[in-house]
Amino acid sequence: MTNSAIFTDQAHLPPSTERPDFSPANPYAKKQFDAATSDMPQLEYDEALVHKYNRSGPRYTSYPTALEFKPIEAGAELDILTRRDPNTPLSLYFHIPFCRHLCYYCACNKIITKKNSDAGDYLEYLKAEVKQKRALLERPASGGKPYVKQLHLGGGTPTFFSDEELTELWEFLQTQFEFAPTSQDKTTDEHPEVGDYSVEIDPREIRDTTLTVLRNLGFNRVSFGVQDLDHKVQIAVNRVQSEELIRGVMQETRRLGFKSTNIDLIYGLPHQTPQTFAKTVETIIDISPDRLSIFNYAHLPNRFKSQRQIKEEDLPTPAEKLEMFSDTITALNEAGYQYIGIDHFAKPDDSMAVAQREGILHRNFQGYTILGDCDLLGFGVSSISQINSTLYANKGNSATHILQNHTDLKEYEAMVDAGKLPAVRHIKTNIEDRLRGYIISNLLCHDYIDFKDLNQKFGIDAITYFIDEIQQLGEMQQDRLVDMDAAGIRILPKGRLLARNVAMVFDTYLASKEKGRFSKVI
Repeated sequence: MTNSAIFTDQAHLPPSTERPDFSPANPYAKKQFDAATSDMPQLEYDEALVHKYNRSGPRYTSYPTALEFKPIEAGAELDILTRRDPNTPLSLYFHIPFCRHLCYYCACNKIITKKNSDAGDYLEYLKAEVKQKRALLERPASGGKPYVKQLHLGGGTPTFFSDEELTELWEFLQTQFEFAPTSQDKTTDEHPEVGDYSVEIDPREIRDTTLTVLRNLGFNRVSFGVQDLDHKVQIAVNRVQSEELIRGVMQETRRLGFKSTNIDLIYGLPHQTPQTFAKTVETIIDISPDRLSIFNYAHLPNRFKSQRQIKEEDLPTPAEKLEMFSDTITALNEAGYQYIGIDHFAKPDDSMAVAQREGILHRNFQGYTILGDCDLLGFGVSSISQINSTLYANKGNSATHILQNHTDLKEYEAMVDAGKLPAVRHIKTNIEDRLRGYIISNLLCHDYIDFKDLNQKFGIDAITYFIDEIQQLGEMQQDRLVDMDAAGIRILPKGRLLARNVAMVFDTYLASKEKGRFSKVI
């Protein structure tokens, strides 16, 4: 039976861009616990259900996903930038692709080089691209520069830039944008919210002064790539770093007053065992980062050349990987970390955990974010922008635009040299995409979708509009992954690890995608 066969008069219409004038209570602030406390719904690991539902699927940093990119039309990026809502704050992302060493597991867009001059040349291209895009942005109603609430340096290895180059980039950006305060003591009545300024760091690639320089500039959050502390594993993936080094950089971030630190770990690497990885997790819990990302290694050597350095016979079995993940969940739960979703954990007082409890957590190409009201502007090779065009909505043509810069460094530089905007791929969403993206985001961020909220925001009758999807979720309801009633769909404790499976039911693009394009859910 199709949706249209049982629509009410209202529900058979497509989703609407009309929005009623009201401010309802946020239905995604957790109702099953007091939002003023750190009490969260329990996370349950059910081995039988994990085996049953552990299929490949998107991570949904956007909807539609990046696989739906199409070549961008001539003039489209210029049109999108000039017509964005100037009063929407910005999140800036800078991709710095350089690494001095090749990590064999890595699937990022990266360039292995030891030439320091590469960084200086690339910095000039970043500045040129910023000037190019900044010139197209309309000034906000205040008459000042475009307002930035978030900035992230990713890679590659952002600290491949020298301390002087990092300073030069930051000071240049101050001339182009107005930034939210970098700490609570700098807030004002006009700007009461502290900005989120973060950087990814390879602990092996920082000078003695780098963390001090970053903190003095205004960076307030750092993420360290650790992956594993076992020496045999480190040798196998070509990333050797001592526990003492990790403890040292973490102690320094606390001394300098960074508000949040994250550590990345990966399970499924060569020579890992449940016992060795449990020891790594135990040590990291003792080091006590504010956030933890526990990634599942996806071995795809046909797609990523560097992974061909890893011998398949050295990899743990699927059963061993699941045991590692199960043990990690138990350890982090006992240590008091809150499960955010899709590999992420945070201490209850971290801003990400608080945002989830308050129902204001979001996802974008940087993963989970506490600032979902921003347009994302990406700079550098392969970077991605995501712009919600409110000005289009005023003209009856609402759209979210996702754009990606060229992924080849020489091609990117040639475009900037020629004065061309460097985006080469583009997705323009329609209202149906935004409806389904809204559902997927709330399922992954808040374990819930509220039918009344959908009805009010999109002008549909959600139960009849999504009757097919509701029927598909029937087996998951029988397995107690989800609970469905007239109010909405709630992901239960046994389903939280499998939330991507619930989200996939609402993805109309997924059926046409080839297997092997996505990692396993767990």
